[in-house]
Amino acid sequence: MTTTHHRAVAAGLTLLLTAALGAAGAGSATAAGSTVQLPVLPTQVAADDPCTAGSDRQATDVPWEQVSLQLGRTWQFASGTGVTVGVVDTGVSSSAPALKGRVTAVGGAGTDCVGHGTFVAGLVAAAVQDGVRFAGVAQQARILAVRGSDARGAVTADRVAAGIRAAVDGGAEVVTVSAALGSDSAALRSAVALAAKKDVLVVAAAVPDPSATSTTDSPPARDYYPAADDGVLSVLDVDVDGERPTGAYTTDSASIAAPGDGVVGIGPAKDGHYIGSGASLAAGFVAGAAALVRSVHPELTAAQTASLLRTSAYPADVPRLDPYAAVTSVLTTAASAPARGDAAPGAPVRLPTDRAAAPLRRALWPASAGLAVIVAVVWAGLVLPRGRRLGWRPSRAGSTPDTAVTAGATEG
Repeated sequence: MTTTHHRAVAAGLTLLLTAALGAAGAGSATAAGSTVQLPVLPTQVAADDPCTAGSDRQATDVPWEQVSLQLGRTWQFASGTGVTVGVVDTGVSSSAPALKGRVTAVGGAGTDCVGHGTFVAGLVAAAVQDGVRFAGVAQQARILAVRGSDARGAVTADRVAAGIRAAVDGGAEVVTVSAALGSDSAALRSAVALAAKKDVLVVAAAVPDPSATSTTDSPPARDYYPAADDGVLSVLDVDVDGERPTGAYTTDSASIAAPGDGVVGIGPAKDGHYIGSGASLAAGFVAGAAALVRSVHPELTAAQTASLLRTSAYPADVPRLDPYAAVTSVLTTAASAPARGDAAPGAPVRLPTDRAAAPLRRALWPASAGLAVIVAVVWAGLVLPRGRRLGWRPSRAGSTPDTAVTAGATEG
């Protein structure tokens, strides 16, 4: 093989390596970046302001949070069919196209002036729309819309407690609560206890959503309610890097974390999208994942479902939600599983070894395999022809390399 040939092969190897590594990083860059500027979702609407209108802008790329949660893989195994998720928020618009035909409202909660409850419900269960690659976690789950605020988004402990009770009484198997209140109340504790008695999983924002006056300094860590009440699965929000957003509210009692910083969601009308941030949105993702688990493992109690979501989560200071691992985890035999209605905190779960792999390693594996093939092929092109010209042959029955060629042999 000539020196020129060597250089050509080496150059080809460099290009192939560059292309393979570039392909490994392209997925996250494409998913995280979008040229569409979406309107920001409000959390409240002032008394003299108009209600939130539908958005005319659509997110046509796959949102980063769907990539991070591996929803494309998860949907091969579960869709949330047969599970009802109660959304205790500002209401859920029954006219939202992505939720058409799957919203049942308690009282006047079928309208949503603010749009926040509709956004959360979309994270839970929005169906895929034509030309749009955004979708909720559990696309075939049903939504039970319940007001936990007044029509403009103002919350109180009594309103939230009444909302949880209404969701439980309405047949929800999972309830997501967007409010994070600074103090507990007997009404909240009673509502949460009722949910536990009825085997309903309550998922709640561990901290309040960011406000317009938020600064770069996070307030001191503290508990918020109902997230800090016993039996509630409390959720923190993280950004695209798995970190807490700058200046976010903090707590030391969160159970699990999920995407919640700059996430895409639907509005109360039309088929456009908004962008929003906060733990209330992260709670929507976890509620959707709980609906997936309860659809494929109906034998699990609410407490066991919560435990499965935590134990299958990606290891971190606050474990990060992994719906794919939760849905595909291998449960122990039914004989060793606690009976339905048992509120034991630990679900009997055994995770296959490949489920514990870091998301980055999962993303890079195809590229790594491709690189191995490339290196093997190029090695064969460089080394084997050279070996044959130098007189080397594979050893058989203790034979040694052929020494008939002198040490002065050249590459030619």
